[in-house]
Amino acid sequence: MKKGQSIKDIELGTIQLRENVRARSLIFRVTEEGVRITMPPGFPMNRVTKALEELRPRLLQQKQSQKHTLIDLNFRIDAELFKLTLLQGRERNFFSRSQPGSMEIICPPDTDFGDAALQSWLHKVVEEGLRRQGKALLPPRLEALARKYGMVYKSVKVNSSKSRWGSCSQQGNINLSYFLLLLPSHLVDYVLLHELAHTREMNHGPRFWEVLNGMTDGQAHALRNELRHYRAAL
Repeated sequence: MKKGQSIKDIELGTIQLRENVRARSLIFRVTEEGVRITMPPGFPMNRVTKALEELRPRLLQQKQSQKHTLIDLNFRIDAELFKLTLLQGRERNFFSRSQPGSMEIICPPDTDFGDAALQSWLHKVVEEGLRRQGKALLPPRLEALARKYGMVYKSVKVNSSKSRWGSCSQQGNINLSYFLLLLPSHLVDYVLLHELAHTREMNHGPRFWEVLNGMTDGQAHALRNELRHYRAAL
């Protein structure tokens, strides 16, 4: 493997290699396309290859878990900030009903939920619902927390990221994944506060955790560990 190269792996899919000056060690992220490896500048490639092979069983397990969940009449999302149900209707066409924090998809009575094309379409419909709700709910909550703790950021965007819950640039631009709506509300706040903390400390050093602990009653590490039990996917 070479830096900046994308290669095809029979088991893992596309493996992308990226350098990042902020990286202190190798970071492996499993995506729908394959695996993204972020490394510090100048990191030896033989160590990257060795680490990839050592982690291969775990990466394959994560990739398996990312396969699309079947969306049918039994599918539910019952999070605090977003609820979704599918109902059987009488009409021949699909339609949806949305209101703040919830969405219903009405399905024809003869719907074949085993159809792959339909499943792909339903996932897009659900994610579009998450996107709309995320754009309506997440920026105001971020602004409220920023005012409460005296933090300043430049802008906020809501995106479809499945590799990270949020990010903050050195310019103070914050990106938030709409999959945050699937988390308990206290973890949503943790992620927003995490990104706000980066407006003061861009790294994850002691001063960063001091800032974040000050906004989470000293629970920053406990909340981080709790967040690891969730993933950004349906």
